[in-house]
Parts: sequence; structure tokens; C-alpha cells
Amino acid sequence: MAAELWHKHAMAIEIQGPVTVLGAGTMGRGIAHVSALAGYPTRLFDVSHEQLEAARATIERNLGKGVDRGKIAPADRDRALENLEVVDDFGAAVDGADLVVEAVPERLDAKHDVLGRAAKLRGAQAIYATNTSSLSIDDIAAPLPQPERVIGMHFFNPVHIMKLLEIVVGAATHPEVVEAARRFGERIGKECIVVKNSPGFATSRLGLVIGLEAIRMVEEGVASPEDIDKAMVLGYGFPMGPLRLTDLVGLDVRLSIAEYLSEHLPEGAHFRPPALLRRMVEEGKLGKKSGEGFYRWDET
Repeated sequence: MAAELWHKHAMAIEIQGPVTVLGAGTMGRGIAHVSALAGYPTRLFDVSHEQLEAARATIERNLGKGVDRGKIAPADRDRALENLEVVDDFGAAVDGADLVVEAVPERLDAKHDVLGRAAKLRGAQAIYATNTSSLSIDDIAAPLPQPERVIGMHFFNPVHIMKLLEIVVGAATHPEVVEAARRFGERIGKECIVVKNSPGFATSRLGLVIGLEAIRMVEEGVASPEDIDKAMVLGYGFPMGPLRLTDLVGLDVRLSIAEYLSEHLPEGAHFRPPALLRRMVEEGKLGKKSGEGFYRWDET
């Protein structure tokens, strides 16, 4: 019966648009940017009108920088802005969507809320993607009526520059959904990797170990953040040092992921958050978004 229902709705598997992005924070606005630039009618939803206006301004500014640097043709920038719609009405945002991508905070209840509401409106007509960097795809999909249509699409910040898209396959995810997600990723200019659902997937699990060890080195006075980052950039060819990257990701986000992985992986001790990370988050030093983390962002 399930297979019959799947084939009945198989036409929805090709993502042609609209693409709906739920959450207009740093990641959500970046996902909307690349989707609109690739030619998809794109709706960016948030409950905050101010957040939506800030997101639109950021996208316009980043597209403008692309034109200035010769990376984007002016006509493509104009078409991308025409493709983009910011929406504060949830029903209007989701209506007719082929792909719904949530980019809300890393809390299971928040993801259940937005994807559950979307699934009630779109049912088996859409693919439901989560941008989570660490939470279980199976846990996110569990309460939804079509778990076979749920997939992880983990983007990287800044989305319009970073080339990687990590596609995470849950236990129930249908192979046609995986292929549709891969085709979407290729169209928006990403190199895709496919991994099975596991705490931290591939990228967060590897990247976090390095980031947390770098924080411990600062905590122990081994070297300055600048020198630790320089060591990894010049010695190992990293495009960015782990502490500067932590500032970009957000110290609070890194702390949340570390707590989750330390609890859910057998090797949890590797991911136990350093006391320095907890203290900086408590002090509001969250990285670039707060103006200060391991670096002062009003001076860099």
C-alpha cells in the first residue's frame, strides 16, 4: 500500500519550485539566496518582519558583491531578486511548495513544529528537508505523516560561498527523495555528499573535534587563537582556522552540538564542551553575531 501511495505522488519528486525556506536567520537567508539565484521561485518565511527585511537586505548586498567581483552577471542578480519573496504568512509560504527547508534553531521541538505544520498543508506533495547539523533525521521525521519524504540537507555558512551540501539519509527516506535532493544541490551549484543518519553526520563530527580541541588549547594557554588558526591554515591547508570558524558558526551553536554528540556517541568524551566554551556563551560572547568571540568582529 505504501508503495502504491508513493507512486501515486511520484510527480512531486522533481523539485521545480516553489522552494520554501522556514527561518530567515543566517542559514535560512543563505539557502534562499542560492535557491533564487539558481532560478527557483523562492519564499523565505519568518515570524519576524524585521528579520525578513534584514534577510532581504543581506541577500541583496551579497548578490551585489557577486556582481562587483564579476562572479554574477547583473541580469542574474536581478532575476534572483525577482525570484525571491519574503513572507510572514506561514500558509502562503508553504502553499504549492515542492521543497520545504527548515532553518530554525537546533531544537527538536522547533523543527517538529515547523515541519509538522508544513506537512499538514502540503502532505505528500513536497519534500521536507532539515538543515540540522547534528540532530537525528529519524527523530525529526518520526512524528511527520510522510517520514519517507524527510531528508537532511546540511548547508554550510556562508551558504552562497561554501560549495558543500551534506545530504543525510534517514532510515525511512525514500531513494527518489535522495536523488531529487542531489539534483537540487547540483542545480544550486553545490558538491553533494551523501551520508547515513548518525550523530554529527560526517562534517559536524569531524569539524567539531578539531574546534573543541582548539578551544582547549586556548583554555590551557598553549597559543593564541590567531596562532592556532594560522597553524591550521598554513600547516594543514585549512581555508579558515577552527576558532575563526567557531565564531562564524556561533559559540552557542557549537556548544549545543557538542552537548548533543557527547550524549549520543559512544566516544562522547571527545565532544565534552570545554569550560571556556560554556563561560563564553554565558557571557554572551557568541562570535560574529554578537560582535565578539575568539575575535573582535567590530575590528576585523
